[in-house]
Amino acid sequence: MAISLLCLFLITLVSLIFVGKKIKRSKWNLPPSPSMLPVIGNLHQLGDLPHRSLQRLAKRTGHVMLLHLGFIPVTVISSKEAAEEVLRTHDLDCCSRPELVGTRLISRGFKDVGATSYGQGWRERRKFMVRELFCLKKVQSFRYIREEECNFLVKKVSESAVDQSPVDLSKALFWLTSSIVFRVAFGQSFHESEFIDKEKIEELVFEAEDAQAGFTFSDFFPCTGLGWLVDWISGQHKKLNDVFLKLDALLQHVIDDHLKPGRSKDNRDIIDEMLDVMHKQGKDDDSLRLTIDHIKGILTNVFMAGIDTGAITMIWAMTELATNPEVMKKLQGEIRERLGNNKERITEEDINKVPFLNLVIKETFRLHPAAPLLLPRETMAHVNVQGYDIPPKRRILVNAWAIGRDPKYWTNPEEFNPDRFIDSPVDYRGQHFELLPFGSGRRICPGISMGIATVELGLLNLLYFFDWRAPDGMTHKDIDTEEAGSLTVVKKVPLKLVPVPVQ
Repeated sequence: MAISLLCLFLITLVSLIFVGKKIKRSKWNLPPSPSMLPVIGNLHQLGDLPHRSLQRLAKRTGHVMLLHLGFIPVTVISSKEAAEEVLRTHDLDCCSRPELVGTRLISRGFKDVGATSYGQGWRERRKFMVRELFCLKKVQSFRYIREEECNFLVKKVSESAVDQSPVDLSKALFWLTSSIVFRVAFGQSFHESEFIDKEKIEELVFEAEDAQAGFTFSDFFPCTGLGWLVDWISGQHKKLNDVFLKLDALLQHVIDDHLKPGRSKDNRDIIDEMLDVMHKQGKDDDSLRLTIDHIKGILTNVFMAGIDTGAITMIWAMTELATNPEVMKKLQGEIRERLGNNKERITEEDINKVPFLNLVIKETFRLHPAAPLLLPRETMAHVNVQGYDIPPKRRILVNAWAIGRDPKYWTNPEEFNPDRFIDSPVDYRGQHFELLPFGSGRRICPGISMGIATVELGLLNLLYFFDWRAPDGMTHKDIDTEEAGSLTVVKKVPLKLVPVPVQ
């Protein structure tokens, strides 16, 4: 049976090559393209780490490059200047999203914020998210949660410091961001809930990201039936549905908990607010309309982006510091000089006392943006970028990772050197297009302030209370820095370091 299906697939491909219509010469001045194969186009050139493959292709082809991924044309942006045109000059015309198979399912038919096409519904939902979760006042109100969870992390690490045993910082920092998100957004204790399995939550985040960013033939061969067939044979449809069901079970539990009669309303969260909107619909003039699917879609965005990106940034920061001990020493020296040696607990007031920490975080964002390819955009009108035409309904990928390592903008771009940001105005909040970890324009990540607050406090606690060294038998030169991942890029080998109590 499998052999017959494979033969059918190959016959279909060969047929498409010979019976496909010849493409007429375009009236547009399209960007240059690398050489490609019939039918599959440039798909074979993406590799396991597309941000790196696309960087190599751009060096040969151009910083505005047209790829053909199956039947889908995709414009790839790899320069600061081109990114500024897409994300600022033509932001309104380039701020929609393509409708992909994985995101359609996970977002419940595009009822979220992250994957939804630009329009009135998206604007209302995004405005609600910012007001109820990500505005400065809300972020500051959650300060006590971040401080308590970081203090809990310090206590757990201290147990390993006593006998000098390695700590899996990849896992510990993932649990830190999870615990903060679950308390802030879901009103649940990550550590105490009987329903939450910490190991399975970590697994679910990566499965959901892989489902959204994984290779789905239907996205590249639409309207042929071939894509659906290959997805079915390969098990991609089953994988997507399995992830959807796991996510749905988790989110339904959280919502049911909020609907329990007699639940305390003392600490209202975004779920309480969304349920209120849903129950009051039609009774006021508010244009925001929510269903249970909308609530689950929005919570999926918070769950995935809120947990993963902050943890990834802290893991890469600690990795770079561990492999560059002179930078680690400089940062810890400033921290302990500015904060003194007798603090029992770090607070967010301490963060601004240590300016070098901000430089370390900027340099980490430059080298290791959590999402190296910003979420794909789709044009709503014809635009011209760097002299090239990009037609309507064209997908655009911005390679933030490649821009962050371009020697045109950065001296010794592969070197971890936070000092490069001394007296530099370049920041990561979307106004400087050589540094785009959160994107820019209308689609910039709304959770910047929340994410940065967690990263700063988490790193400050780890670096104040402990010195760090490689496990026995290793030196800092032996620490692996290989990447892995799809939508986000993680350290492939978990980061394990030995905490040493500060005397």
